[in-house]
Amino acid sequence: MSDTKFAPIACDLEAGKKYSWCTCGHSETQPFCNGAHRGKNATPPMRFEVEQDKKAHLCTCKLTSNPPYCDGTHKN
Repeated sequence: MSDTKFAPIACDLEAGKKYSWCTCGHSETQPFCNGAHRGKNATPPMRFEVEQDKKAHLCTCKLTSNPPYCDGTHKN
């Protein structure tokens, strides 16, 4: 697995805003869902929101044990 291909993406998340994190890897708007899973019969997005504004590194390798946040799995 290439480290740079699956490196996390830093995102500014806003409190109370609803996000859809891509779980299948088909979205062209990583790390967020663009609906590409529908055409591929893949897994639906994980919906989430944060309680406070924050910067977070969201996973793109889809192997994290703490979705949607990167836990460094892409380095293994």
